[in-house]
Amino acid sequence: MKRYPVFLHFLIALFLANCGLSEAAEKHHAIAMHGEPKYPPRFQHFDYVNPDAPIGGTLRLSAIGSFDSLNPFLLKGVSPRGLGDVYQSLLERSRDEPFTLYANIAKTIEVAEDRSWIVFHLNPKARFSNGSPITAQDVLFSFEILRESGRPNVQSYYQKVTAVDIQSPLSIRFAFEEDGRFEMPLIIGLMSVLPASESLKTDFEKSSLTPLIGSGPYLIEKVEPGRRIIYRRNENFWGWELPQNKGRFNFDRIIYDYFRDDDVALEAFKSHRVDARFENSATKWTSAYGWQSGVEYRQSTPKLSLPAPMLAFVFNTRHEKFSDLRVRQALTHAFDFEWVNANILHGLYKRTHSYFENSPLAAKGTITNAERELLSPFTDELPSSVFDKSFRLPVTDGSGRARDNLKEAQGLLLAAGYRIKNGVLTHQQSGQPFEIEFLINNTDYIKLISPFQRNLELLGIRSNIRQIDTASYQNRLTDYDFDMIINSWGQSLSPGNEQAFYWSQKAATTPGTRNYPGIRLAAVDAMIERIATAGNRDTLVMATRALDRVLLAGYYVIPLYYTDEQWLAHWPEINLPPTPSYWGTGPDLWWHEKNS
Repeated sequence: MKRYPVFLHFLIALFLANCGLSEAAEKHHAIAMHGEPKYPPRFQHFDYVNPDAPIGGTLRLSAIGSFDSLNPFLLKGVSPRGLGDVYQSLLERSRDEPFTLYANIAKTIEVAEDRSWIVFHLNPKARFSNGSPITAQDVLFSFEILRESGRPNVQSYYQKVTAVDIQSPLSIRFAFEEDGRFEMPLIIGLMSVLPASESLKTDFEKSSLTPLIGSGPYLIEKVEPGRRIIYRRNENFWGWELPQNKGRFNFDRIIYDYFRDDDVALEAFKSHRVDARFENSATKWTSAYGWQSGVEYRQSTPKLSLPAPMLAFVFNTRHEKFSDLRVRQALTHAFDFEWVNANILHGLYKRTHSYFENSPLAAKGTITNAERELLSPFTDELPSSVFDKSFRLPVTDGSGRARDNLKEAQGLLLAAGYRIKNGVLTHQQSGQPFEIEFLINNTDYIKLISPFQRNLELLGIRSNIRQIDTASYQNRLTDYDFDMIINSWGQSLSPGNEQAFYWSQKAATTPGTRNYPGIRLAAVDAMIERIATAGNRDTLVMATRALDRVLLAGYYVIPLYYTDEQWLAHWPEINLPPTPSYWGTGPDLWWHEKNS
């Protein structure tokens, strides 16, 4: 990667300008993945905030498990909640657009028409929390250390950068390889900036409780390892006057207390030791808060306008027993969602039928001509159902018996070479009994797994649930050391290079990715590339639908459920803006009523 002294960049730029070959482009305040940014230059604030929110008070929140590292940029270790507010990125994302970034540490940007390069011109007011200015050298340092030692997805993205050139103390240029370049200016724009330091370079890969210097609106005030972290609002934060920060980061202090499980955290909320909590359990939402008994806390349900996360049972297809599509289809038939929703989830959920559910990106109905054209080169590796059927999950009458579905499951298992032997489903050739371990770190999942286990037992499949602590669970996931898990993949309205981290063949063999099923298909890689290089919204949507169709047809997961609401319980002194973003709401948008 080429880097030149600043004076040499000046001479090169001068030479190019004299030759009429300057790469200079118009300076912009924002960049959208597709189309134009919603907010114009010199906008006042985002629409989903209260720009007049008062400052002050303490917000007490809960988290489950523990933490052992204050470095959120590493795969190693578990970082505490809220740490993202300590750092700032070159550009800031808005939450009421598919994917648009606005000036932040970078005051303006220049972008090539083909997205082959971007220049960030840094805000001369930008400062780290120790008062030192943020320079192009810090940006270069951050890029290099994250590319070499950051999380696997970050390393993968940053490998697409072909050159980084410091053009002046406050200007830096990134150039990109052709593959996936259309999104790369935005990905680099989301890079957190750390101060250049030889000691940090030496110690960066050490997972520790020594905080890194950031440039964000909050500072770490106190740490009780694994139990509590307290953030203090930085009154000297350089970015308070930026429009994207108006109405945000309103609390003087934010405290995260860690609890061993969610039941204890709920009781802490009800006793007013915690001010607000997002609820993920339908049972608790309907019965544990006592909404009808004159309680003081409030119930809010902001609407979400994002693709619903794919929450699902996940097959590890690296294991032989799950490598057969017919086996995965059979187990999908064995899960009775209708009974679970009525008897455990209080009928509050809808069944998830897409990896991009609740959005225009979801593949619905039979394949379109445009999708067929994209996928036709891969007919040899794809099930014929991709091309001639619409994806449908099995449905039951909700009685809990599911006889027809279990009969279908038996037929599929029979076709896959399994027979009942001494009451146990056994593979005819290998003689191996069919056994499943469900690995979890959340007790709430037991209620979903138990009725599934009853149906599996009727098929002759033995199963057990193994619950482990958060750190051990993460280590097992990193090494793909599990049979089945329950996992959730969040998506945005503008999917891109992150899909490779989720589903690509390379990710399937790289520790620490989110390709937990172990998907290895050329068709998936091709659709990911088409998504990442899409030059317009229509192309992006069509390629995403094609990807969705392939993932669904492979039965790599058993989709569970979703809701298009956030379930938020909060005490009356915690106020929310009236207008939610696409993402719903979050603590950075709230304020304390006592300061009104």
